[in-house]
Amino acid sequence: MKFSKLFQVKYGKKVRFSHYDPSFTAGFKKDQVEKILVKDIASIVDLEYRLYAEGERSLLIVLQAMDSAGKDGVIRHVMSGFNPQSCKVTAFKVPSAEEAAHDFLWRVHKAIPSKGEIGIFNRSHYEEVLVVRVHSLQPKKVWSRRYDEINAFEEFLAKNGVTILKFFLHISKDEQKKRLQARLDDTKKNWKLDPHDLKERKYWTDYMLAYEEVLSRCSTKRAPWFIIPANRKWFRNLAISRIIIEHLQAMEIKTPKPKFDLSNIVVK
Repeated sequence: MKFSKLFQVKYGKKVRFSHYDPSFTAGFKKDQVEKILVKDIASIVDLEYRLYAEGERSLLIVLQAMDSAGKDGVIRHVMSGFNPQSCKVTAFKVPSAEEAAHDFLWRVHKAIPSKGEIGIFNRSHYEEVLVVRVHSLQPKKVWSRRYDEINAFEEFLAKNGVTILKFFLHISKDEQKKRLQARLDDTKKNWKLDPHDLKERKYWTDYMLAYEEVLSRCSTKRAPWFIIPANRKWFRNLAISRIIIEHLQAMEIKTPKPKFDLSNIVVK
């Protein structure tokens, strides 16, 4: 099963979430997936090592979702074996005064992974056509032109050796309610509950419309979006791990040969 093909938003396709089941598991069962994930993580670690050794290209992973959909969970489970030396996670929060004084992509470009590295965005430049749109933080004439500006930016990155994978973690409104309630009921999870999440939940429909437009207009051949069913955390992790593996393997990364003659070296 080619997970990339199964979950990728095709270029030019109009996305409607009513056509996507957030509980879809492709016939997999939780107990078998746990064993598969162990092997997948080992494969990702090996591919990351080769990417770092090659030092010619980089990988950018973008995670977007409604609150409690599992962005942190994906980073914690799927990317658990990544080498901190060659992997960096960037969480994009409300822009600082310095960031707000520049164009909206300025702080994003600074966080793009260097050659040989993997970068993970927990939220991203897409907040500029999501939260900015939903809460009218900028006039429509400003945020509406950003779809094309984002596409041009990602095209530029791709032409310069950055492989871009963008994941939307798709959960239902009912599942989000369960997860938020769990944070309230479990004292060990209380720290994860943010009243802001409850306020944002009131804008669910507005966010869904905003995400549908993002996925419709910004899934390109060089920087595709993947809609990942996320009601089942274990399947969410499996799908993302497989897509990462498929794309890293497609890069045909080769470990570089030594720059000197090893036959003359003796370890004493």
